[in-house]
Amino acid sequence: MTVAVDEVRGVRRVSLSGRLDADGLRSVEDEFHAAATAEPNVIVDLSGVDFLASLGIRMLVAASQDQEELGGRLVLAGPDAMTMRILKATGIDQLVPVHATSDDAASAF
Repeated sequence: MTVAVDEVRGVRRVSLSGRLDADGLRSVEDEFHAAATAEPNVIVDLSGVDFLASLGIRMLVAASQDQEELGGRLVLAGPDAMTMRILKATGIDQLVPVHATSDDAASAF
């Protein structure tokens, strides 16, 4: 699992790649948390995530709550079909906005 940080139309984007399971989470949790809470408003790009486990969902929800405390918002972008099914099945898509692309997500701010 890897984390990369850049910007899309002036909004911080944190891109995740790999399996967001227990092992993947352990390898990126601290780096992800720092990147996702460094400033208000962040896009989390899931286009490189090929597996999303419950621990990964917990990490995303916690980051969304941290963003609310900062006065910002966290939005998700680019999940593949399987990841989107997981987000819908768990109701996360009702708590955290999900967009097809990072450009679409940047328009939400």
